[in-house]
Amino acid sequence: MERMRNILTHRYPYPHEHSRHFMIAVFACWVFFISSDNLQNLIMKLDKNFKWWSMYACLIGFFYFFSSPFIRKTIKPNYSNFNRWYIAWIFLAALYHLPSFQSMGLDLRMNLSLFLTIYISSLIFLMVFHIIFLGLWYLGLVSRMAEKKPELLTIIQNCAVISIACCVFYSHCGNRTVTRDKSIDRRTASWIAFSLWTKHDDNTLISRLLRMHKFKEQICSSWFAPVGSASDYPLLSKWAIYGELSSNGSGSSNEISPVYSLWATFIGLYIANYVVERSTGWALTHPLTISEYEKLKKQLKPDFEDMVPWYSGTSTDLFKTVFDLMISVTLFVGRFDMRMMQAAMNKTPDEANSHDLLYDHLDEKDELWFDFIADTGDGGNSTYAVARLLAQPSLVIKSDDSRLIFPRGQLLLIGGDLAYPNPSSFSYERRFFCPFEYALQPPAWYKPKHIALEKPELPLGVSELRRYRGPQCFMIPGNHDWFDGLHTFMRYICHKSWLGGWFLPQKKSYFALKLPNGWWVFGLDQALHGDIDVYQFKFFAELCRQKIGENDSVIVITHEPNWLLDWYWGDKTGANVAYLIQEYLRGRCKLRMAGDLHHYMRHSCVASKEPVHVQHLLVNGCGGAFLHPTHVFENFGVFYGNKYETKSTYPSYNDSSKIALGNILKFRRKNWQFDVIGGFVYFVLVFSMFPQCDSFRILHEDSWAGRVNGFFVAMWNAIFEILERSYVSLAGVVTLLMVSFFFVPTKLSRRRRALLGFLHAAAHITSAVLLMLLMELAIEICIRNHLLATSGYHTLYEWYRKVESEHFPDPTGLRTRLEHWTFGLYPACIKYLMSAFDVPEVMAVTRSTICRKGIESLPRGGAIIYYVCVFLYFWVLSTPVVSLVFGSYLYVCINWFHIHFDEAFSSLRIANYKAFTRFHIKKNGDLEVFTLAVDKVPKDWMLDPDWDMEPKQPFQMSYTRKFPSKWRSASGLDPINSVRIIDRFVIPRTPPSPTTPVGSVR
Repeated sequence: MERMRNILTHRYPYPHEHSRHFMIAVFACWVFFISSDNLQNLIMKLDKNFKWWSMYACLIGFFYFFSSPFIRKTIKPNYSNFNRWYIAWIFLAALYHLPSFQSMGLDLRMNLSLFLTIYISSLIFLMVFHIIFLGLWYLGLVSRMAEKKPELLTIIQNCAVISIACCVFYSHCGNRTVTRDKSIDRRTASWIAFSLWTKHDDNTLISRLLRMHKFKEQICSSWFAPVGSASDYPLLSKWAIYGELSSNGSGSSNEISPVYSLWATFIGLYIANYVVERSTGWALTHPLTISEYEKLKKQLKPDFEDMVPWYSGTSTDLFKTVFDLMISVTLFVGRFDMRMMQAAMNKTPDEANSHDLLYDHLDEKDELWFDFIADTGDGGNSTYAVARLLAQPSLVIKSDDSRLIFPRGQLLLIGGDLAYPNPSSFSYERRFFCPFEYALQPPAWYKPKHIALEKPELPLGVSELRRYRGPQCFMIPGNHDWFDGLHTFMRYICHKSWLGGWFLPQKKSYFALKLPNGWWVFGLDQALHGDIDVYQFKFFAELCRQKIGENDSVIVITHEPNWLLDWYWGDKTGANVAYLIQEYLRGRCKLRMAGDLHHYMRHSCVASKEPVHVQHLLVNGCGGAFLHPTHVFENFGVFYGNKYETKSTYPSYNDSSKIALGNILKFRRKNWQFDVIGGFVYFVLVFSMFPQCDSFRILHEDSWAGRVNGFFVAMWNAIFEILERSYVSLAGVVTLLMVSFFFVPTKLSRRRRALLGFLHAAAHITSAVLLMLLMELAIEICIRNHLLATSGYHTLYEWYRKVESEHFPDPTGLRTRLEHWTFGLYPACIKYLMSAFDVPEVMAVTRSTICRKGIESLPRGGAIIYYVCVFLYFWVLSTPVVSLVFGSYLYVCINWFHIHFDEAFSSLRIANYKAFTRFHIKKNGDLEVFTLAVDKVPKDWMLDPDWDMEPKQPFQMSYTRKFPSKWRSASGLDPINSVRIIDRFVIPRTPPSPTTPVGSVR
């Protein structure tokens, strides 16, 4: 019944497939037509002027590099789709001013002006149609499916496709009317054209190319001929545009324009398609069959979030993260601490026996498998890949000619930073809970909005936590979880009972677990201090005195790996943690684990002059967040006075260094939203330098060497002019120098920070000035060759009205009536739209005025329009360059100076290299440690047929299923098949000492 209901209620999708397929067809026709007419002309009349072709190359190159991050992207996010239209607009506006296209017989002015006219007409017509259609739905005259409002983007794209199709037709067939013999119908004409094309004696490739022109003429005259004359449609005779006469015609034209006919046909098809889909209810009248439904299920994909864009200039999440961090540091650090409130709300005076903090329900087991991950909730693909591995009933891995079987962990420990970039409800639900729920579904009775008042809320039939057989989860918060004062963590972790199929007994942000055979786990909450508070210290200290035996072993989990970060920054943090380990645990801490750094590293103690307080140091932050480098921590070796040796790293030092090269090659492709910041900064740096009225003097030199030398001299003079005369640009330069200095980490000395910051800022300033001179030089060349600033602001519109009256006759006065009925808005809208489209002309005319009379001669509105036009093009030129300079800076810093390890790898947003650590407490008390990793995370997922076909009982717990995860890899190896062991070691149990009683105080 559920399947039948899904079939009947399935709605026919209304994506952009029609527009996309039609655009491909239009482009194919355009290539065919232009090759038929202009291939020979292009070869014969190729303009060999190096100046113009180099300008073409630069223009196309800059626009390609600007648009490359958006190629093969979906229409979301909106910024990506906006850039497609933005690029098409200003690229065509610049392209049609350059020469050499007329030598191909292609006049872009007519195509562009006609496109804008048809586009505005189509947009207004379809908007009116949709308003009327929605009104009919409101009155109840059409089906309920009309309630769904059309997407504005869909209307815009369809109007663009219709306009392009009409322009392509006019460019190659014109607006001519054809008088032909009525006895020859369309089928006969088409057959004649086909026979002409397939004539036996012209079957070679060369002869076909020669015949292509005649074939195209036959298509234009027969296949796309006008639909009829005005006398055939008397009611529409006053509402139609007429065609111009062909050379074989005589008298006045009575035929309807073929361009108008084509436009009316496309508009009619759009309206008919929309009415069928929305009014009659396509999905209700055409339900899917069972086979079609099964095929549709195979195409289902999870709606995972992308990796967090840390360099985004448009993400409100990042601005919220910065704001929350400022508030947290100002308010919570040293003033208000949620951990104090948790201690105050503890119901048990003796904290060492508090069931809110101490959990001993696992200690009676003979052996135990459990897992550790940290830093989840970044990209959905990476987080789900790890969660899918954790959820499997068992993993079978080949290792050294043997097959190892790893049962699912009965306990999952998460080491903080559950979701990025900030602990909001959205990030927790979409980036953290969603992947885990797909990997192991929560119980059928689970409600996402439920608040657990008394934990643990055990499933039906389970009397106590000790008897629950499913997987459980405990976690500590990280610094990102503390940005809101731990509010979201308390709401979603301490007052919820399920993380997917993992049970959550945890009540506080820190905990202690008593495991089998004398093993313990301490989960410490360091907050934003990097240390535990005194109330937390008191709990663990009393636990060490009263509960932990002399020969017991303890695993300490913190979010930050103090041993690495203190060594890196030359700092000393975590005094309370250190005192707890050294004075209370006294050698019983066998392993310290942490996340925060998104890689895997293990160090083991090899030489000791002091007592060994910690045997092994393990960092595993590969739970889903972006990758961090390992090679910057290569020289670490001393902790608590003991010498440690690197036993395993993932990725390796060599691979980590190579990965950093991606900052040069991929920074902008990974961080295209950085355009908003980078383009604005570059424009401010050279704002006062526009325009450069004497830039053409660079080309007065006879030799190329002299021109290059003159160009660099002009650059040097422009930089000095910024320092001596400008205000806005000078403010931008000073601000950039200060930001560059403070951006360099304090790990370096102040002198090195100043030098590195100056070189970084100087590279950006030089690049901005260079781009400014190139842009000004290109505009000056076009002006001096009469390609720009030839008349005024409305050059394109005035030219179009002249051509329109010649080629689109209007004997009925339709245009005059429209102008009268719209109170002059009809021609005014097209006029100003063409002026807004023709940005280079507006910029060049205003620039010429400034060079003749000065900037003071312009009104404020004129100056604003000029700088807006300049910014529109300078942004395209600057954004690839600013990303290249900044990415190169990060690469040099991370590989030469070993700084910016966070900034240099967060920019790459690498979802690969994910790992988790699986522990096995054996019956003899030894602890086996395996770290399992996946080198490549899948990007595409599909519905797992095994999961779909497995029978599911209504109240069956998901951990009892053989196939618990919903999605599997759609291409390449699935993580289950590609997982491998990257590290393996054993921590032996401390031999029992019969002379020391359990819980004795030393």
